[in-house]
Amino acid sequence: MPVTVVRFNLVDPSPTPESLAARYRAAVEMAAFADERGITTVQTEEHHATDNGWMPSPLAFAGAVFGATRRITVTVSALIGPLHDPLRLAEDIAVLDLIGAGRLVTVAGLGYRPEEYAAHGKEWKRRGALQDETLEALLTAWRGEPFVHQGRTVQVTPRPYTRPHPLLLVGGSSKAAARRAARLGLPFFPSARLPELESYYHERRAEYGTEGWVLQPPARTCLLHIAEDPDRAWHRYGSHLLYEALTYASWQSSGIHSAVRSTAGDVEELRREGVYRIVTPDQCLRIAEEAGPESSLILHPLCGGMPVDEGWRSLHLFAERVLPRLPA
Repeated sequence: MPVTVVRFNLVDPSPTPESLAARYRAAVEMAAFADERGITTVQTEEHHATDNGWMPSPLAFAGAVFGATRRITVTVSALIGPLHDPLRLAEDIAVLDLIGAGRLVTVAGLGYRPEEYAAHGKEWKRRGALQDETLEALLTAWRGEPFVHQGRTVQVTPRPYTRPHPLLLVGGSSKAAARRAARLGLPFFPSARLPELESYYHERRAEYGTEGWVLQPPARTCLLHIAEDPDRAWHRYGSHLLYEALTYASWQSSGIHSAVRSTAGDVEELRREGVYRIVTPDQCLRIAEEAGPESSLILHPLCGGMPVDEGWRSLHLFAERVLPRLPA
């Protein structure tokens, strides 16, 4: 059966405390609904210094989702490791791993934007070194034993639920990211389908004598919205999809590889491009069939400030008219 994902980043082009509160409540309720219906994953992410509410605190959100669900996995993809205090991050992930009984998956990335580092008082030019320090501290801290960190002896408790530690992947599209994952014996999650980087990771892993694996994205990743009448939905809601596409593209330099990358300038271009797709339930099933059993169906019900009611319509159509017809 394909992996089924509901993605939330809680973007609102014109945010108010009231609108964001409603959006967060809806996202947690949607996660609970997805859990009841057998959807496998909630995916969220981390960004800062925006004017649209783009999710800045994915671990807090993951805690709310775990409190409302019993089975669904929460994947944070990606957490910007260098922006966090390593010891506090080790504690937060350990607690979430206990609450979720091993349902948390964290992908550690560097992010794209110097503005995020400046906002948190971190040096953009030191991001690689900061990531090394953070990941090394996490892996040591989760052993539950005293260790020396920045010249002082510390101990992080509680121990996580998962052994030997909560699932932690290194994300990125560079050789440095692949090398970092290989050296630490962590799985590698390329930010786009990059077979050559997978080979490089395994070569470095063999040199370091570490274990590991690669979670390679599919050749084509698309974000889905389900509607009875796609033409009507594009006319009414395409601007929300375009808003997110334009915002995200503005953060990515030419050297960045991303599984979700749009070059569209208007709604019609976005529709033809196929990164963001509005499809009927039958069309969604055909997408799953064409992609095969290792595919991922990624719903984005609140994309770009999508009205909450429309997000619910999409999620219900998927749960009631797509999910039961997917191959077991």
